[in-house]
Amino acid sequence: MIYIEQKKTILGGTPVITGTRIPVSRLLYLLQQGYSIHDIQTDYPQLTHKTITGVIGVIAEKAEQGIFFTPEK
Repeated sequence: MIYIEQKKTILGGTPVITGTRIPVSRLLYLLQQGYSIHDIQTDYPQLTHKTITGVIGVIAEKAEQGIFFTPEK
């Protein structure tokens, strides 16, 4: 499953959670501020637990590879 997308037509190319206009950075900032996954789901009910953990997993994998996002072609 693709959890992060980046398109010029969505928020000017800012990486977002697939199918939303929620920037990935917003999710990371909320986690940094101490929000739990449950707290995030309360604010963004369209995000499932699987989606949130999937986004975190993608970021972790890309960080290990030294790659964060693939630009739109």
